[in-house]
Amino acid sequence: MQAQNLQPGVCREHPGVDSASEGGYWRTNTVIHALANPTRFLKLARPLTPVLFWAGVALALFGIWGGLTQTPADYLQKESVRILYIHVPAAWLGMAGWSGVAFASLGYLIWRHPLAHIAARATAPAGAVFAALCLITGSIWGRPTWGTWWEWDGRLTSMLLLFFVYIAYIALARADAERGGDGRVPALFGVAGSVLLPIVRYSVVWWNTLHQGQSIGLTSSSIDSSMLWPLFFTIGGFTLFFMGVVLMRMRAMLATQKVEARMRRMAAQ
Repeated sequence: MQAQNLQPGVCREHPGVDSASEGGYWRTNTVIHALANPTRFLKLARPLTPVLFWAGVALALFGIWGGLTQTPADYLQKESVRILYIHVPAAWLGMAGWSGVAFASLGYLIWRHPLAHIAARATAPAGAVFAALCLITGSIWGRPTWGTWWEWDGRLTSMLLLFFVYIAYIALARADAERGGDGRVPALFGVAGSVLLPIVRYSVVWWNTLHQGQSIGLTSSSIDSSMLWPLFFTIGGFTLFFMGVVLMRMRAMLATQKVEARMRRMAAQ
């Protein structure tokens, strides 16, 4: 076998990969492949599911209690402002849920790990529920604040479109599974749908609409600290709850696949 003449610092197995980063390259792929193994995943998911679920419920309930009873009313919006303790986490998880669908779909397209496709399918219904909760609580909040239940402004319209994209993905993934498809079509749709995320995120910046601008940033917030603290508990609690539900759905889907595979083997015998 002839030796390849490679430039110094170039990995022989992957000429496009610099040898200095070869170790990190292989470590990253090893971790990804290890976590994609259903047996290893279930070993981690079984104890994590109840911990995430019940910790999320406890934190969310504490945050809601604090927001409803321990914070002052807003000087303009009065008591209606308290719905933010549910509306803001719902909006965050509506967008984060689709980010999870997109990343899992991209992972499936690149590495073709079935667990990535299962993760996307498990995340979509949970994200759709929170997107719907965001729209519902936003309408309830908007009625006394804006004087209307609905306004076709940038933020509300883009979030409604995201909810419809969730529903379309769920229907497409179900149809693909029933037809015995390989999951590539739903995965492509999951990646393509991520174009809505920056539109939802920056809609209040790009268009001067009825919806208020960004209240919470990475370094500052326009919400007074006396009203802000319960929001961290509800955001953290709903996020942990969301993760617990996704793990629960993934475990159920893996169990269903295992039963179906066993039934097919028994039928073949």
